[in-house]
Amino acid sequence: MRRLISTMVVVLLFTFAAGAEEKFLAGFEDVPLMDGLAVVEGRGMVFDTAAGRLVESYATGTVGRAKVLGFYDSALPQLGWTKTGAGAFRREGERLAIEFLGRDGDLVVHFTLSPTGGAPAMRR
Repeated sequence: MRRLISTMVVVLLFTFAAGAEEKFLAGFEDVPLMDGLAVVEGRGMVFDTAAGRLVESYATGTVGRAKVLGFYDSALPQLGWTKTGAGAFRREGERLAIEFLGRDGDLVVHFTLSPTGGAPAMRR
């Protein structure tokens, strides 16, 4: 009986770990994609400049701004990002901005990464 329970626990842990694979935004190898958001294909870009990289990505979902900000306020510091304002983070010479289009429940989240040396955040 003990062996059966131990086997079941191992199988459950393996299944949970396999299903808990974390997704990251394309071009942002260390910015996770929050559950409930899906990347908008074809709207992002990655561009390398002498000053550093410029990356832009969009994700959409039926979530609210507060939930998105709460997720990134919690997740990003664990990945070395320092919060500098609402939806604003900085790390190793780069700035990450999280902005919103649409309304809660039908939200588009705009992620922009730029060098802290002065390249302005991109807008469309």
